[in-house]
Formats: sequence, structure tokens, C-alpha cells
Amino acid sequence: MTSAIPTLLLRTFASPVELRTPRLLLRQWKESDLDKWLEMNANPAVRKHFPTINTAEQSRGEAVRIGASITQRGWGMWALEIPGVIPFAGFVGLNPPAYPAPWQPAVEIGWRLAPEAWHQGYATEAAAASLQFAFNVLELPQVIALSVTTNTPSHNVMTRLGMARDINADFVHPRVPEDWPLKMHIVHRISRETWRNNPLATGMGA
Repeated sequence: MTSAIPTLLLRTFASPVELRTPRLLLRQWKESDLDKWLEMNANPAVRKHFPTINTAEQSRGEAVRIGASITQRGWGMWALEIPGVIPFAGFVGLNPPAYPAPWQPAVEIGWRLAPEAWHQGYATEAAAASLQFAFNVLELPQVIALSVTTNTPSHNVMTRLGMARDINADFVHPRVPEDWPLKMHIVHRISRETWRNNPLATGMGA
């Protein structure tokens, strides 16, 4: 029997919202993003913290679902563009997970970047803009981030954002294989109050 997911009332918009930072654009997905997306998800380095690489069919399906979510709500896991540098560098954004977990209901912040966009602060910059939107526009009380225990690069981004691990919220992800060694996931959280005291938020005019 599948457990029901508690309801979280979320603000929606009639058309996709775009977010801009000094270097970045977070936008709705385009058809022209797809080739790069397929390439990313066939790369073992990008998929290091996932059970497998994706087939082209799996990646297409994921892109369709992400784009449809943005169309439905006006926000989501936005396509990341570095104007004049990289037309499509992956995604950064917000998503209400659609599976039962002990920390539900919640909105998750997440990111997946192409290797050429690593180590340049893009994930932190785009995630900060996403948190600004989550707290100032959506007026969420908190945002969570999920990761496997070995994903140190993502943990470092979470720390820079001011997120703190909730050690009591560790859970076995219901959408990964039972025999996968990294099926245990950990949760980081940040409240609206904590974010508003973060220098990243202050620098963005919070």
C-alpha cells in the first residue's frame, strides 16, 4: 500500500518565471537543450552519485517531466544558462518531491550541472537565487536538499547556502534499487529566517 503524501499549498504562476543573477539565467527548458542533456546523463562523472547512467529515452522523459512541471507551476528545476558562455549547463531549482518520505511535505532544492560548469560557483549562485524565490515569492517556511552520503561537492554547496544537516532525517530513498550501496540519503534544511541572515541573501537584496 502506498502512503499518501501530505499536502503542501504552493503558489503557482500562469507562465514560467525566469530568474537572473549577475552571471546566470534560470529559465524554462528549450528543445535545443535536449542534446546536451542527453550527453550529460550518459556521462559517468555526472551520474557518479546515481545508480546508473541514463539511456537517451530516460533522459528525454526526465526533461519532459521537468519542463511540464515548470509549465504547470511557473517554477521548478529551471534550465541553467550562462549567457554568452554555455547555452545549457544543466538545471538548478525547486521541486516538491512526489514520493512518501518521513520529512514530507517539503520543497527540495537541487542541481545537476555539466562538467564544464563545475568549480566556478554557478551552482551556489543559481541555488541562492532559487532560495530567494522560495522564501520571498513562494513564502515557504523552509527548503530541504537531498543527497547521498558521498556527494561531497553537493554538501559543500549546501553548506555555502547556510543549510544544515538534519541527522534525524536520514532515509532510504524509495526510488533507487534496494541493492544499491548508496540508497541511504541524507537531508539538509534551511529556514526562511536562517536564509535571510545569510550574506548570499543580503547581497541579493533580501
